[in-house]
Amino acid sequence: MAEESIYVKKLWLKSYEKGVPESVSYEDICMPDILDRTAKQFAERPALVFQGTVINFRELKEMVDRFATCLTDFGVKKGDAVALLLPNVIPCVAAYFAILKVGALAVMNNPLYSDPELEHQFNDSGSKVLITLDVLTPRMIALRPKTKIKQIVYTCIGDYLPTVKRVLGKLLKKYPFADVPATTDVYKWKDCLVKYGPNPPAVKNSFDEVAMYQYTGGTTGVSKGVMLTHANLSKQVQQCCAWFPKFNNKGTEIMLGALPYFHVFGLSVSMNFSVYMGWSQVLVPRPKPELLLEAIGKFRPTFAPLVPTMYIGMLNHPNLKKTDMSCIKGAFSGSAPLPVEVIQEFEKATGAVIVEGFGMTETTPVTHINPFAGGARKVGSVGLPISDTECRIVDLEDGVRDMPVGERGELIVKGPQIMKGYKDRPEETANTIRDGWVYTGDIATMDEDGYFYIVDRKKDMIISGGFNVYPRDIDEVYYEHAKVQEACSIGIPAAKRGENVKLFIVLKEGETATQEEMIEYGKTKLAAYKLPTEVEFRKELPKTNVGKILRKELRAEELEKRKK
Repeated sequence: MAEESIYVKKLWLKSYEKGVPESVSYEDICMPDILDRTAKQFAERPALVFQGTVINFRELKEMVDRFATCLTDFGVKKGDAVALLLPNVIPCVAAYFAILKVGALAVMNNPLYSDPELEHQFNDSGSKVLITLDVLTPRMIALRPKTKIKQIVYTCIGDYLPTVKRVLGKLLKKYPFADVPATTDVYKWKDCLVKYGPNPPAVKNSFDEVAMYQYTGGTTGVSKGVMLTHANLSKQVQQCCAWFPKFNNKGTEIMLGALPYFHVFGLSVSMNFSVYMGWSQVLVPRPKPELLLEAIGKFRPTFAPLVPTMYIGMLNHPNLKKTDMSCIKGAFSGSAPLPVEVIQEFEKATGAVIVEGFGMTETTPVTHINPFAGGARKVGSVGLPISDTECRIVDLEDGVRDMPVGERGELIVKGPQIMKGYKDRPEETANTIRDGWVYTGDIATMDEDGYFYIVDRKKDMIISGGFNVYPRDIDEVYYEHAKVQEACSIGIPAAKRGENVKLFIVLKEGETATQEEMIEYGKTKLAAYKLPTEVEFRKELPKTNVGKILRKELRAEELEKRKK
């Protein structure tokens, strides 16, 4: 009983920054209504800044309303799924809010995904409409007959570039452009906005209804649709607002929108949070170091949520020395551990404070953050459970017995941000959510001050450049190769990306192959960040006595080899 009390007592509350509440008094308001309210309060304030083009909140709301009217004319009804396949561009934000406004479900997709990966997500979600980029549209037209998608709407990077940048960008091939041939049920984004008025039908969204399917990989080898409700999305931004009392000043700050909005981290912490707060968003569609530094230098963002690879990339780029970073007041890091030296270097360059946090797709995603000001930041810790978030460390075997302070176990969480479940996967939902607790699959500890530390991964997930990579996804692709008998992938340390993928292969008898051949094969089946960077051929792989490949043993061998 004494062991349970450390979690019942919520030791972390004593470490909360002054002004952060244990519980939040939530507004019962969905994200589209939040945008409408913000557009009234801050009509002329810049909402979106893209390469020098500025869209204020009044203009954003009108854009959302026009596209919501368009979707209605397309036949999209409450409960239908609509897919987005876009980087951080103006239509991505507008289309997302338009989808929610008509009561449809937003399905975010990674533009780096391969056709088989997209086909699965389109079909699993039942998406009826797709909004994408011109350069991806020919592929999507070819893929459309294999899905339920009818209409495709495409935008291009040049749609919202200032005239000079658009002309020079096309001539110098600085930005991607593509000519899309006239095709049935394929429409230009801007044509849709001109054709339809800003008068969509009134649709009432309920807090407990599903608002989106956010896809995440899994041990089954295929991505699962995480069902996030309107309450999850709204309460998450309200939790974030409560956690940063120093920034609880609506209509004043500028967000660096560099985290991909197709990922739940960027969607909640950058896009939705900015709309709730009435902040401007500086959109960065390709978060390369030089582009991040350019955006910071030109548009002076004050708040910067990023992943470790972005911080590392900027600090190692020659343009850092000529970029004034003093505009940044606060920075947030998640997705992977941030090295201490990187924290120190970035804080020295900006004068800002970086706080690390933790979350997962199934929790919208944030569950833990270090205190920002007036509280202790502990290096290596993912921080404290945020307001209304309960956490426990439980025995790895039985998943029930609470572990004492400092002892390892599986991290489980409960709160208003946890998902409704996985779409059409009741067994996996029941395995992940038990008695209201999400079993994260992460091995963690909690110290005497209530700070949590992720020390290992129960699942074999690889974190590469801030993206979650599931080894079995890669293994199964290579098992399809005619020459491969066995395949097993692991994560290996990488200075810039956190981890790269290494693949171990046993070839079929009599076959020969090269590393280059295997990597080239993967390019046709996998997103770029999932590609192996190293391939090792072996005669056999370590196995259990029942023939299961020991991935952990391969990882241990690799780590030992790299120590020498």
